[in-house]
Amino acid sequence: MAMELLLLIPAFIVAIIIFFSFKSTNGTSTKPLKLPPGQMGWPFIGHTIPFMQPHSSASLGPYIDLNTARYGTIFRMNLLAKPTIVSADPEFNRYILQNEGRLFENSCPTSIAEIMGRWSMLALTGDVHREMRSIAVSFMSNVKLRTYFIGDIEQQAIKVLASWAGRDAPFSAQDEGKKFAFNLMVKHLMSMEPGMKETEQLRSEYHAFMKGMASIPINLPGTAYRKALQSRSIILKIMGEKLDERIKQVKEGCEGLEQDDLLASVSKHPNLAKEQILDLILSMLFAGHETSSAAIALAIYFLESCPKAVEQLREEHKEIARQKKERGETGLNWDDYKKMEFTHCVINETLRMGNIVKFLHRRAIKDVQFKGYDIPCGWEVVPIISAAHLDSSIYDDPQRYDPWRWQAILAGNTKNNNVTSIMSFSGGPRLCPGAELAKLEIAVFLHHLVQKYQWEMAEHDYPVSFPFLGFPKRLPIKVRPLGD
Repeated sequence: MAMELLLLIPAFIVAIIIFFSFKSTNGTSTKPLKLPPGQMGWPFIGHTIPFMQPHSSASLGPYIDLNTARYGTIFRMNLLAKPTIVSADPEFNRYILQNEGRLFENSCPTSIAEIMGRWSMLALTGDVHREMRSIAVSFMSNVKLRTYFIGDIEQQAIKVLASWAGRDAPFSAQDEGKKFAFNLMVKHLMSMEPGMKETEQLRSEYHAFMKGMASIPINLPGTAYRKALQSRSIILKIMGEKLDERIKQVKEGCEGLEQDDLLASVSKHPNLAKEQILDLILSMLFAGHETSSAAIALAIYFLESCPKAVEQLREEHKEIARQKKERGETGLNWDDYKKMEFTHCVINETLRMGNIVKFLHRRAIKDVQFKGYDIPCGWEVVPIISAAHLDSSIYDDPQRYDPWRWQAILAGNTKNNNVTSIMSFSGGPRLCPGAELAKLEIAVFLHHLVQKYQWEMAEHDYPVSFPFLGFPKRLPIKVRPLGD
């Protein structure tokens, strides 16, 4: 890390020129701007390093805490060489997301766009993003979740949990969550089964790929960024071969060989080039894998310290299982999922406390005024979406894990309309199309987990924002089958 930082120093000269050019251009305005307070910091790196420092995901972090105490919930800084407005103001954050495409647009950092691909949904804006998102929404619609996904989700959960039997030594719950989510996504995206040689190669390259997502973007031998780009090439090669096979099947009219996966759908799409399809598949693998696996690990972590919630979950799921047995049914269905009322409270509280996604990248596409501040066109805007989740004016005692708070909220028995603003899946036109899929995965996994095992932490660990969420020790747990 230190070596990579040193390599940034030669870029300071260019950054200084850009910095003062911006100030000069800004100075031509006849009307003085009332920018939010704050300090820009050094040219180029600004306050990027303290902003990105790892911290508990159940907090805003020392940098945000310090600046909001000093300047208020809206302040300015230099982030990734760009003048930036940072908002820990829940009202402003909702305003930003609701005005997507009118006042603000997505502004994915160049380094992430290069790793994910220029056709990734993370990088796209406007009509192209809407078209790609509509494909994802159609693939993960409620109809598909009810008929296509739920059975496979349960099958994958049972397989992962069955592998825990007889394990006396501690193991990583974070890794198990990743295994579950990865196996599910590659099957539904490309019909790749766990254990296949190409599946395991894809898994290995994906791990290297992810290490570069939060690295300093220096494309030199040995850096995590270079390794991520190399892994991306291998991943796209594997995916490209699967796509070529599917296109060949379609051309030869082998209808019986086609799989009901995303690859089958997009391979027949007349307006998509191969590069677009591969970037779409990769971005959906990233989104589906990271969100679901992190949420499952978070649920295991928070529930371990809340045995009362575990017991209530266990009773809820035992009753669902009992009713199904009486009816002679096997396998969960959508009606069962809808009966998991307390489970949904647990999921909401886990997402609120865990804050899988801490912030988003946006850019002002028009001059904007909010609460007396000017946000100039072209400035970056970073809404800290976890701010609403940890706001004591919205949630009573926000640092307490309390799933029962959601019983009143979901029933509509609250005077604070902002209290339902769980923003873990973004919002507005860029709301994550896989949000309901992720919740379904968590619910099904918990259904089988709480009926089969008791668990405890093997070592102290806690969720940390890197800015991507993870556990420093990979969440080591020990399990014991129920009844032992």
